[in-house]
Amino acid sequence: MSDKATLEINGKKYEFPLVTGTENEVAIDIKTLRGVTGGVTTVDPGYKNTGSCESAITFLDGEKGILRYRGYSIEELAEKADFLEVAYLLIFGELPNQEELDKFHSDIKKHAVVDDDIKKILDAFPKSAHPMGVLASLTSALTAFNPTSVNVDSEEEMYNAIVRILGKFPILVAWTMRKKQGMPLDYGSSSLGYVENILQMMFKRPDEDYTQSKILVNALDKLLILHADHEQNCSTSTVRITGSSHAGLFVSLSAGISALWGPLHGGANQAVLEMLEAIKEDGGDTKKYMAKAKDKSDPFRLMGFGHRVYKNFDPRAKIIKVAADEVLSDLGVDDPILDIAKGLEKEALEDPYFVDRKLYPNVDFYSGIIYRAMGIPVEMFTVMFALGRLPGWIAQWKEMRTRKEPIGRPRQLYIGETYRPFKSIDKR
Repeated sequence: MSDKATLEINGKKYEFPLVTGTENEVAIDIKTLRGVTGGVTTVDPGYKNTGSCESAITFLDGEKGILRYRGYSIEELAEKADFLEVAYLLIFGELPNQEELDKFHSDIKKHAVVDDDIKKILDAFPKSAHPMGVLASLTSALTAFNPTSVNVDSEEEMYNAIVRILGKFPILVAWTMRKKQGMPLDYGSSSLGYVENILQMMFKRPDEDYTQSKILVNALDKLLILHADHEQNCSTSTVRITGSSHAGLFVSLSAGISALWGPLHGGANQAVLEMLEAIKEDGGDTKKYMAKAKDKSDPFRLMGFGHRVYKNFDPRAKIIKVAADEVLSDLGVDDPILDIAKGLEKEALEDPYFVDRKLYPNVDFYSGIIYRAMGIPVEMFTVMFALGRLPGWIAQWKEMRTRKEPIGRPRQLYIGETYRPFKSIDKR
């Protein structure tokens, strides 16, 4: 294969180098395009064919259903590692040894408190406020209590900023939920593991001890791992482009949370439960709604099936389906919504229409089921997604800053009015 690509514009040819990644992905390097052609740019709405950066963090092959963090398959990581190990891997590039992991967890726990004035900010939100808006605001507010900018050339300062946010973010998540439910705020216990403490901070009642369930810990651990990074998606790209202006880590993360909020991104698992609620209100007939999903003239859209990146199957869904079955069995939840979900899943896996089109249940479908079974309110689902995605965002921000990437500045193709002389108001 040639190491160059040729582009012909108005009879003139221009050559651009080809760049090959470690997984043999090929890209055309067009950074000189505008300069050598005298102003020609590309148009790629949604950047579906444009690589905004080179990254060594996550490899994703949607056609083959492959997802790897730093070269490790998502299947092995979900089976053999815990969330904190995966966070360390994403951020620092290698799996930690026991000493490194113990220090990482210990340093995170040292920062597992927030300034008491954060409670005042939280108190100012009405209970009706969406948890994602609250979380984005509180994350951004952390900047006010940690005003010193991070020297990205200092490994010590970068490390301290990372363990600081990993310690504080779960508190903000738990407090956001407890505020919504009118529960007193809780700091959990420093004697617990990272995921165990998240569950305790979210669910411990003031009048009773909280008993950990290994199945719930395992399910949440896997969910957080599966959501930890996903290449250059909307929220990750937002974190990187915000950070490219040399905005700090906390405010860049806040921007990512806001991007994740949208129903086409992190809000998808919430949309699944809202769909299930609508089906229940209409009598719970799953066959009726599967028929509506197959009818191209029907506006109904089946949420939680298929994926815009994975054209075969979502490898994360295979893993979390097992955890979903374990959680439902362990909790013995009697919930018509979950019964409807299981009915849709069974029909989709057996119906030739869905099988032939590879419209399998995806990770959003199963994560919504698990969160509901655990007792997490539907409006908190995207917040849980943000909790899992935190280490990926940190890793992407760190990579972008340490590589001294330029400020993000996309181009456009102007399609507005050409020059018009100004008219005074009496002549308009």
